[in-house]
Amino acid sequence: MAYRELQDRIRRLLKEKNALLLAHNYQRAEIQEIADLTGDSYELSVKASKTQADTIVFCGVRFMAESAKILSPGKTVLLPNPRAGCPMADMITAQQVEQLRAQYPDASVVSYVNTNADVKALSDVCCTSSNAVSIVRAVPARKVIFIPDKNLGSYVRKFVDKEMIIWDGYCPTHHHVYPAEVQRLKEQYPDAPFVCHPECRPEVVALADKVTSTSGIIKFTQEDPHRRFIIGTEEGILYQLRKNSPGKEFHLASYGFICPNMKRTRLEDVLLALEKNQEEIKLPPAIIEKARLPLERMIEMGAAALSG
Repeated sequence: MAYRELQDRIRRLLKEKNALLLAHNYQRAEIQEIADLTGDSYELSVKASKTQADTIVFCGVRFMAESAKILSPGKTVLLPNPRAGCPMADMITAQQVEQLRAQYPDASVVSYVNTNADVKALSDVCCTSSNAVSIVRAVPARKVIFIPDKNLGSYVRKFVDKEMIIWDGYCPTHHHVYPAEVQRLKEQYPDAPFVCHPECRPEVVALADKVTSTSGIIKFTQEDPHRRFIIGTEEGILYQLRKNSPGKEFHLASYGFICPNMKRTRLEDVLLALEKNQEEIKLPPAIIEKARLPLERMIEMGAAALSG
């Protein structure tokens, strides 16, 4: 079946089932093209908490769909490809969080939203790359356990006057970009600002002209007067960059900037998900209850930081 036909069938089913299609900025272009909403994990978390749809079809990875279920427990949440996981989220377990809490009883646990539901349930507050600095600043404790991304944690540490215990996790896609790759591009395109995601390793972040989330990258490149940019995040963002800034030129900081898990989801998976109600995200009620509070705190604190 041609992909245009697949897209049309998906849109019809979404309407028939009062379903909302969410797509992360790293998804395939043909999925972003028909999504009701695209964005980073923070934006999509907020939208998931407010939707009037009966069903949420989340084109991203498992922790994102879990977050949508936690925030909207009465709704059906579908993850079109059940194999779309997140290696970073799997780098810390609930048992390890319990051990950290026992070791540092006076510390608050701030968990990146890129964590599994049972880890969120043991956290004080969640954060995303767009609000991590403001949330760590706002946490009352002077000592913060930051999980699981050591690169984002390293970035946050530069802007807060707190003791941070940072877990040794990372995003394999962002972590495998090296300064030499960026330097070559900066030499090739000296007029191009380097816009970087904070999940990159610190020595790469140090080369950036702007460090921000995926949605922040889209906004920055749209508003900045430069016509050419070096992009330090996953290649799926190119769809939105070219859509929002059609006259500008974008160069990925690395040829290997592809998240295999984000690319697992295909149009065929989305269609099957709607036709067969698969794969439905189901979480224990106790986990939903405990994990909801740190996610709601993230949204409230993130909104307060924006308004302040």
